[in-house]
Amino acid sequence: MSTPTTIRVWESQAAVYRKIWHSHVLLAFVQPLLYLVGFGLGVGALVDDNAASIASLGGITYFEYLAPALLATTAMISAGQASLWEVLDGFLWSNRYRAMASTPLSPGDVANGLALWHATRTAIGVTGVAVVLALFDETRSWGLVVAIPVAVLTGLAFALPISAWSATRTGGASFPIVIRFGLLPMFLFGGAFFPIDQLPGWLQPVAYVTPLWHGIELCRGAVIASVDAGNVAVHLAVLLAYATAGWFACRITFTRRLQP
Repeated sequence: MSTPTTIRVWESQAAVYRKIWHSHVLLAFVQPLLYLVGFGLGVGALVDDNAASIASLGGITYFEYLAPALLATTAMISAGQASLWEVLDGFLWSNRYRAMASTPLSPGDVANGLALWHATRTAIGVTGVAVVLALFDETRSWGLVVAIPVAVLTGLAFALPISAWSATRTGGASFPIVIRFGLLPMFLFGGAFFPIDQLPGWLQPVAYVTPLWHGIELCRGAVIASVDAGNVAVHLAVLLAYATAGWFACRITFTRRLQP
């Protein structure tokens, strides 16, 4: 009973994860490796043949441009998906959040523990990506140590707002829409595969306000020494704003859903 309430909720999530960690950890290594080989080396060989293309990437190779961005995109996809069905399961199917709230744990404790678990699970996946990047000379950098927490913060900027929204749902029918029209477009057009300034003018401001672009810029600047991350304070402020707002929203929606 002396264990902090947030840790108790975290332990509950970790107990479930221990049954499935093999597939999650394996995917954390295999998926970025496939992207790096397919896009970074395959498509990159074509891009690097064009001097104008290299100039548009800031003078670095396509592999160097893409690889660090995978830290942020992996965090977004992993944390975003874990905030949909898994969160609703705690309210609707397994009712584990309701079971927790029937103990001395409060709905706020449940939300806090879930936030800590999102950070932990995202860190596991992102660390796998960082290990893969360390295998290549172009991205073997101490900057990976800095990029990991930045990517985790990027994941929380998605996980917490989405978790707050999932807590208001009564079914998962709308969740594929979030992935198809939210996460996937950001993955493709958020600055991971090509610069934002290559997008149509009307779409560029949309990309700039997404947390993914800020996370990608910070990760790329940390890993590749020749890349300027831009205004680091602004990037961090945006990510923290999304994560903090999502955390407050989680506490509100969890309380409304779990109160008797």
